[in-house]
Amino acid sequence: MQAEVSSDVVECLLAEAEEAHPLECCGILLGEGSTITAIQPARNVHPEPSRHFEIDPQVLIDAHRSARNGGAQVLGNYHSHPNGLAEPSVTDRAMAAPDGAIWAIIAAGRITFWRSGDAGFEALPYVTRPR
Repeated sequence: MQAEVSSDVVECLLAEAEEAHPLECCGILLGEGSTITAIQPARNVHPEPSRHFEIDPQVLIDAHRSARNGGAQVLGNYHSHPNGLAEPSVTDRAMAAPDGAIWAIIAAGRITFWRSGDAGFEALPYVTRPR
């Protein structure tokens, strides 16, 4: 399986990571199935935002509430790695629930996608679709 990501989403993720650098940006991936159509940026509320991320809980609650009311589904989350490594960190691996969520990691001008599962993270190939 592969994910589909709109080119608008790709541009927004790259811009947000660049703007937040040297801190980690974070937010929610929205869409349906494996198609990511939008993001919901969130404030990184972790006490050490240069090394970790924590999505503002209210943004997460609001996204799930919107999905229940017919809005875009919450597919997963994204965050940046200012260290330049576009792969799940030890902390990411420890914190991820085995729920099938999609994780996008932005680092050094590139984006990688991952799916969290019972066996940990699995790389998720993706294609970019026009706006």
